[in-house]
Amino acid sequence: MRLDRIIRNSGCTVVKGCGHIDVTAICDDSRKVSHGSLFTAVKGFAADGHEYISRAIGKGARVIVYEDQEALDTQIEAMDTDGIVLVKAESSRHALAIMASNFYDNPSEKLTLVGITGTNGKTTTVTLLHRMFTALGYSCGLLSTIANYVGTKGTEAKNTTSDPLTINSLLSEMVKAGCEYCFMEVSSIGVEQERISGLKFKAGIFSNLTHDHLDYHKTFAEYLRCKKLFFDNLPADAYAITNIDDRNGMVMMQNTKAQVVTYSLRSIADHTCRVIEQSFEGMLLKMDGTEAWSTLIGQHNAYNLLAIYTTAVTLGADPEEVLVAMSTLRPAPGRLENMRGPKDISVIIDYAHTPDALENVLKTLREIAPDRELICLFGCGGDRDRTKRPEMAAIAQKLADKIIVTSDNSRTEKTSDIMADIKAGLDISGKARSLFIEDREQAIRTAVMIASQGATILLAGKGHETYQIIGTEKKHFDEKEIVADIFETLG
Repeated sequence: MRLDRIIRNSGCTVVKGCGHIDVTAICDDSRKVSHGSLFTAVKGFAADGHEYISRAIGKGARVIVYEDQEALDTQIEAMDTDGIVLVKAESSRHALAIMASNFYDNPSEKLTLVGITGTNGKTTTVTLLHRMFTALGYSCGLLSTIANYVGTKGTEAKNTTSDPLTINSLLSEMVKAGCEYCFMEVSSIGVEQERISGLKFKAGIFSNLTHDHLDYHKTFAEYLRCKKLFFDNLPADAYAITNIDDRNGMVMMQNTKAQVVTYSLRSIADHTCRVIEQSFEGMLLKMDGTEAWSTLIGQHNAYNLLAIYTTAVTLGADPEEVLVAMSTLRPAPGRLENMRGPKDISVIIDYAHTPDALENVLKTLREIAPDRELICLFGCGGDRDRTKRPEMAAIAQKLADKIIVTSDNSRTEKTSDIMADIKAGLDISGKARSLFIEDREQAIRTAVMIASQGATILLAGKGHETYQIIGTEKKHFDEKEIVADIFETLG
């Protein structure tokens, strides 16, 4: 594609060379540069792309997009830059997103793109929207924490919200494959880093806002601001769908130009739901006055299902068909997955890794089986928000009968230090009911061994993940495999 088409509306200016040259690829990683590429120097959090400009030129980049003039001059001072086009950007990060969209011919404008943001429920909501619209007969794409799908073809995802080049490449594949819809998780970090700039959303969904990612955002106010930006930037012909039971549900809508649609389990709203009854097998809901069965459990999943229903109906789907399709949906991987074993034990695997998520899951399990012993096994990720560690301990102490504190992607922190932070949230009675076992597999085996007849064991934090990150090494670790092996051994 010609350079002048790629940089259109990106805040870029050609300062040396011709804007009519053809570009073969766009890169922000010098290792991926090939002959004819455009290299964008983005100031990242671990590295500054400006430091790799000379390397990119050496590998065949024909166009350099930059924002730091001094850094550019340092890089090219001793180089022959004849034939190299230099493009000055107001913001390289913003420019990259717009250029990626232009390079792939603005694919988000050619399908119905739906994004969801919030602390909890994003993965479940987009995964089930993808499954439901597929069941309704549409070809759909999915961009989520767990996987990216083009129709029924899936690949493993690396981030909740991918980089702009990956997003637009996948959206382009969806358009070529005939997809009519794409459902996408939108993280606060993805918004702040402008990974979604240049995308045209038809609908945005707000689920909830609780404590998370403060290691990155530093303050809750900044975390909220980044979430809200998503709705601030929705166009007037889009829908802004919000959970008004969350105290920030309408805060998110304050500056949006989109048409606001509300949903609630507790208040008067455009769409409402009530949980009539539930068990480990599922729950009976009353959705806009009509009863419907779901295999999902928990009030937090009632919110997820109501968000799905509201979105589908808002986009024009028939309410009755939506409820029928909804009744066939299974939970997203690693979200309240139930494994039954010897002694009538239920092991629940869930991704809950925030205070709010852990509380929701434990409350659900307590409500469904109030007379069963409830064991909570959890850890907290290393190199991440430390302030939530004692909070999660306090929640486990309040709602569980026994607690096992263990590892969960310790990364470069010592697991013992993380566990000490968690322990600080327990009082004397909580510590008396707790075990501290660094090895997570051994912790799981211990939980099963000490469980009483009919007990419920929650394995929180890993969910769909099939690995443990210890130090900088990513090791295979699949809780479902481990639990299955334990059950088989016990017979």
